[in-house]
Amino acid sequence: MRTSLLVAGFGGQGIMMIGKLIGECVFEEGINVTFLPFYGPEQRGGTASCTVIQSDKPIGSPVSEELDVLCVMNQPSLEKFLGRIKQGGVLITNSSLVDIHSVERKDIKIIEVDADRLAYQIGSKKIANIIIFAAYMAIAKTVPIEKVKAIALTKLGKKPELVPMNRAAFDAGVQIAIASQC
Repeated sequence: MRTSLLVAGFGGQGIMMIGKLIGECVFEEGINVTFLPFYGPEQRGGTASCTVIQSDKPIGSPVSEELDVLCVMNQPSLEKFLGRIKQGGVLITNSSLVDIHSVERKDIKIIEVDADRLAYQIGSKKIANIIIFAAYMAIAKTVPIEKVKAIALTKLGKKPELVPMNRAAFDAGVQIAIASQC
C-alpha cells in the first residue's frame, strides 16, 4: 500500500498543519510516511503545498509526480495540480473557494467539502483545515478515526479555548466523508 497525497492552497489556510497532522497520525500507526512542504516566495496569501506519502514499505523519495489524492483549498491550486491525479484517484475540494464545474475528468472521484462556510458556522474560518483533514482521514481509513481524533486534538490542544471548535470541526469533516461514501 502506497498513497501519495498533495495538499495545496494559500499560505495562511493551514496547509502545512493538514500535512503534518496526517503524517503524525500515520506515523503513530506504524506506517512509513514522508512530509515535504513547499512554500511560495510570498508569506501569507502566497502558494503553499505539501506532499505526504505513506507506505507499508520504505519510501525512496518524498516526491511524487502522480497523486492518489489531491486536497485543494483554493482555485489556483486546483488548476495547477489537477492533472497530476492518477486515474481512479480522489479530488477533495474546499467548495467554499473551489469551483469544480470546469473539471472535465470523469476518471476521478470528487468530494466537495464546504469547509470555509462550515468553519465560519462553527466559530472561526481558521478551522477549515481541520474539517478538510478529518474528511481526508475518514476517507483514507488508514488509521482508525477515533485514534486520529485523539492524536489531532492532543496536537491542537495547546490552545484550550479552541478545543471545542476543533472537536466540532473534526466531527463535521468526518460526517461529510461518511456522506460522500454513500
